[in-house]
Amino acid sequence: MSELKITRRRALHAASILPFAAVRGTAANGAVNVGLLGAGNRGPFVASMMAKNTPGRIVAICDLYEDKMEKAKTLIGAENPRLYKDFRKMLESDIDAIIIATPVFLHADHFDAAVKSGKHIYLEKPASVDVAGCKRIMRTADSASRKLNITFGFQRRYAEVYRKAKAMADSGAIGNIRMGRASFIKSDGPAKQEAAVPRPTTETDKIVQWGDWKDLSGDLIVENNVHSIDVLNWFLGGHPQSAIGSGGRTRTGGKGDMRDHNFVAFEYDKGIQGQLTGMTIAPNGYRDVTEQFFGETGMIETSENHWRHWKARGNETMEKSPRNITIDSVSEFVKRIAEGKPENTAVRGAESTLTAILGRMAMDRRAEVTWEEMMKS
Repeated sequence: MSELKITRRRALHAASILPFAAVRGTAANGAVNVGLLGAGNRGPFVASMMAKNTPGRIVAICDLYEDKMEKAKTLIGAENPRLYKDFRKMLESDIDAIIIATPVFLHADHFDAAVKSGKHIYLEKPASVDVAGCKRIMRTADSASRKLNITFGFQRRYAEVYRKAKAMADSGAIGNIRMGRASFIKSDGPAKQEAAVPRPTTETDKIVQWGDWKDLSGDLIVENNVHSIDVLNWFLGGHPQSAIGSGGRTRTGGKGDMRDHNFVAFEYDKGIQGQLTGMTIAPNGYRDVTEQFFGETGMIETSENHWRHWKARGNETMEKSPRNITIDSVSEFVKRIAEGKPENTAVRGAESTLTAILGRMAMDRRAEVTWEEMMKS
């Protein structure tokens, strides 16, 4: 078994003995040295956007598997990065910041260790798979040095198109928002007849198969649809008070127990509803990932590709995104480190994850669940 194998007890012990390094700003040459923890799919993509569009340099990569680290090096274009199989050793190195893109069920452990090591943190969403993990991340973030930048991978919060849309909504251009609606509809590709796979029991198998199982990923609504939920919370002014919903699994057989479709209605303050539709069973190649906010006098639509302001029939404006919105997110992260202007978005990110968990609980129970009930669960 690789040195990256982790248990909660070992992670906490390791974090407790790591020296709290002086919080770093920029290196002597002006660059920000960044380590990537997790060389699966999302991590190398985020790191490549950072390496190609910001002064951030990917100088270290950590993963269980050497072939994944080699592929990540090529995608990122990193020159001779240090390679680790033990994340603790990477945290003990001279990196300024870390991108955490590991399986969701490990996020709380890795986040805790990164905070204690004094690194700036870019943590991929979601926060955790359960309420306890989210609470742990919130506690750890609250204990962090106020000089640390802690950013969640909710890149829509930083995207130019989203910020323009939010400013338009805040200006009163559509009046008071009466309802929000989010769609995260996509295809997982052509249906395949696959033999059922038993639930993983070893730590290695859990890491390999985490995306197929609810208890390791959080389910579709937590691992994937949480992006749209974060936008609902942002535009509607905070987390909801309750949720009701339904969902399930249409495809038979195959790997894991993840839902492939869900619908949840969240109720926010003043009785405003935010509705979420998510699925991975759309026809192959189909994708519709948008959010819409309906006001008294108009509608604002957001997506990673554009934002649109509907004023009246035949009267609307639309602006396309000038770049991939992840560039906006990582650019601001690196800029804040370089300029010494920290932000800590961990509580906000955890609340969006908790909102997704609230929706999952409502589907599990097929009944309304309140925020208070969820937080006590």
